[in-house]
Amino acid sequence: MSLFKARDWWSAVLGEKEEFDQGCLCLADVDNTGNGQDKIIVGSFMGYLRIFNPHPIKTGDGAQAADLLLEVHLRDPILQVEVGKFVSGTEMLHLAVLHSRKLCIYSVSGTLGNVEHGNQYQIKLMYEHNLQRTACNMTYGPFGGVKGRDLICIQSMDGMLMVFEQESYAFGRFLPGSLLPGPLAYSSRTDSFITVSSCQQVESYKYQVLAFATDADKRQETEQQKLGSGKRLVVDWTLNIGEQALDICIVSFNQSASSVFVLGERNFFCLKDNGQIRFMKKLDCSPSCFLPYCSVSKGTVNTLIGNHNNMLHIYQDVTLKWATQLPHVPVAVRVGCLHDLKGVIVTLSDDGHLQCSYLGTDPSLFQAPKVESRELNYDELDTELKELQKIIKDVNKSQGVWPMTEREDDLKISAMVSSNFDSVSQATDVEVGTDLVPSVTVKITLQNQVALQKIKLSVYVQPPLVLTCDQFTFEFMAPEMTRTVGFSVYLKGSYTPPELEGNAVVSYSRPTDRNPDGIPRVTQCKFRLPLKLVCLPGQPSKTASHKLTIETNKSPVSLLSLFPGFASQSEDDQVNVMGFHFLGGSRVTLLASKTSQRYRIQSEQFEDLWLITNELIIRLQEYFEKQGIKDFACSFSGSMPLQEYFELIDHHFEFRINGEKLEELLSERAVQFRAIQRRLLTRFKDKTPAPLQHLDTLLDGTYKQVIALADAVEENQDNLFQSFTRLKSATHLVILLIGLWQKLSADQMAILEAAFLPLQQDTPELGWEETVDAAISHLLKTCLSKNSKEQALNLSSQLSMPKDTSRLKKHITLLCDRLAKGGRLCLSTDAVAPQTMVMPGGCATIPESDLEERSMEQDSTELFTNHKHLIVETPRAEVSPLQGVSE
Repeated sequence: MSLFKARDWWSAVLGEKEEFDQGCLCLADVDNTGNGQDKIIVGSFMGYLRIFNPHPIKTGDGAQAADLLLEVHLRDPILQVEVGKFVSGTEMLHLAVLHSRKLCIYSVSGTLGNVEHGNQYQIKLMYEHNLQRTACNMTYGPFGGVKGRDLICIQSMDGMLMVFEQESYAFGRFLPGSLLPGPLAYSSRTDSFITVSSCQQVESYKYQVLAFATDADKRQETEQQKLGSGKRLVVDWTLNIGEQALDICIVSFNQSASSVFVLGERNFFCLKDNGQIRFMKKLDCSPSCFLPYCSVSKGTVNTLIGNHNNMLHIYQDVTLKWATQLPHVPVAVRVGCLHDLKGVIVTLSDDGHLQCSYLGTDPSLFQAPKVESRELNYDELDTELKELQKIIKDVNKSQGVWPMTEREDDLKISAMVSSNFDSVSQATDVEVGTDLVPSVTVKITLQNQVALQKIKLSVYVQPPLVLTCDQFTFEFMAPEMTRTVGFSVYLKGSYTPPELEGNAVVSYSRPTDRNPDGIPRVTQCKFRLPLKLVCLPGQPSKTASHKLTIETNKSPVSLLSLFPGFASQSEDDQVNVMGFHFLGGSRVTLLASKTSQRYRIQSEQFEDLWLITNELIIRLQEYFEKQGIKDFACSFSGSMPLQEYFELIDHHFEFRINGEKLEELLSERAVQFRAIQRRLLTRFKDKTPAPLQHLDTLLDGTYKQVIALADAVEENQDNLFQSFTRLKSATHLVILLIGLWQKLSADQMAILEAAFLPLQQDTPELGWEETVDAAISHLLKTCLSKNSKEQALNLSSQLSMPKDTSRLKKHITLLCDRLAKGGRLCLSTDAVAPQTMVMPGGCATIPESDLEERSMEQDSTELFTNHKHLIVETPRAEVSPLQGVSE
């Protein structure tokens, strides 16, 4: 046992069979807490990024669960991690992660925990650069003397320096005569890059020389360079050290002097700014890593040097001041402030042993006492375990995690929608063609029984409906208190919303004795907006492209009693016909049969049928409930309108394709615009003026193209949003018709809605088509398969935008076919009986080839028609649409 052993303050073993190198360790206040406490950031060649904040209960403890703030698998090997001011517009610290073919910049943030689970940390990708060449290492700093930000320089395996000005790529330069990459460092005082070439020479290159040198488009010199045109990349100074270097580090005493430290394979060098040797030291052992830092003695520098003999030497200039033993061979060493303890030495081995230690001479004399061996009675242990499990089970059954009465009495929320429009409409900046757009007032009332904190009310309605105010905040509510807030709702866009239902969500914190800050909870309520907010009475239309018929089991009801605000009582002969005119411009006609129990809805647009159909069914149910009739039911026996639905899917997908093409064009023009700017800047800074060669004209033309493409992208996004809203309306209608057609229960309808409406809006990463296709495929492989237990689920593949919508349309058709043959929707695979038991010739398994899918389509052509007239024909004589469906 060595007396000069490194005192273990905290340690951890990272992963299993992972590899690390000198660039994989970094210490910094990466989450910007501002308290001067460093975090330990470690990356591995297996792609794992870990961030630690050690808090040992006593010295020498291993890693606890709370010490690991974050662990993320980034898939690609991590070559180096650094922390600096890498994001424009802010001086906050961000994390740079270098992969072999990619540079990623992340922001690390923490969220304070309200319960005993502690804080939550996450990383967010700010931007990334895909590298054209394989990276070796990187350095960063205020290149060119910039203030308040750091630039990044990456050295590739073939000796090219790539400089990135934060979010943009600046330039790339090949180092002359480069064969193998060496360590790279940046000196801010001299504004130069220092590396060691394969010729075993320390070389220094000025940043300005790199910036104004000829572009590194090719590895070899071009003919123009050979003739002398352009600027060559020349070295500032060189020094032959006679051996290959392991690492380089720059230490500044003050603004007037700095030193360049180079760790060789057998020697340790300290150089001046101009390349002259200040001193050198021959090492007795093969070094593995080093770290220079300023000494307490003026004019001297301390250096930590780790070697392959598990030793850590501390030199003051060339004098050995301390030697300590480590439990592993360090490949990286850092010094930082951890848990209010300054000067903690952090070392990392190549197999993942991470240790925080300090220097001392206290010998470890503790010996573990002998443990008294005694035999365990396993029968008694089993009996005690069963009793404890029974107590836990009884407690969970009786009251749950929280008492039910306590949860229900915390806060009650209710919504009331005004029966009349606002006397002065609150609609502003509307895009509807009508002169006056009405608005209606909604009031939300909060009633609490106990004291609550941090109450936040959020209200959401379906666009293009908008709110005059959608966020309300209350810092504190005393017990037995009532708060009421009001806002107005109106239609802003020139199209129809998919739903008239709004949602009010309240998040709050309930203080407890154990947690004064409060436990977060959420409650919500829904409210329904009036139909007259989005449509007006209109003239019925005799002709329509899209029609559907809803059948009921009760005698027909006068439309005047169902829609009192949309018909005139003077027209007694037309009470079975009613017209609706949406504020967006479309018209819908509703007809009620005088003799049969049917209602017909017709319109020129398929998606416009949804709101009126849904309102009709809801108002019929409310009407018969008031009459005391409980067995009222609706049904649909027509052909499923899949062809019209598929046209809307194709229209929506077309806008997504156009959006990707426009964004690619915009990216190309932006790259071209920046390249022209760099060329012009070079011409303007040149001491010998050269003709512009129409670069200014090309810059102006490219600028106009960028503006035009940006406008086109914005217009396409608006069209995509409107198309998605219409698609949601049509999807709601198709789900309703399927439920009426197959008489599905509420649980089965919820499964259909979750499968067909998984997104509130499209995002660049995830779209409606691929999400719905995955959900429907899951249903076809489980509850709608021949035997759900025999189907293997494989949903681990990443969702991506499909090439077309043919696969999605085939799966939707197959879903309707399975339901028509007796299939039923169920999430529990154990409860699903084989479909062959439901009816003869039950559902087959999912087709594995296009040929089988074609055969399935041919079998279902009789069930799903492509005609636009969806009315169910009867053997009776056909009549005029304005006469209803009464024969």
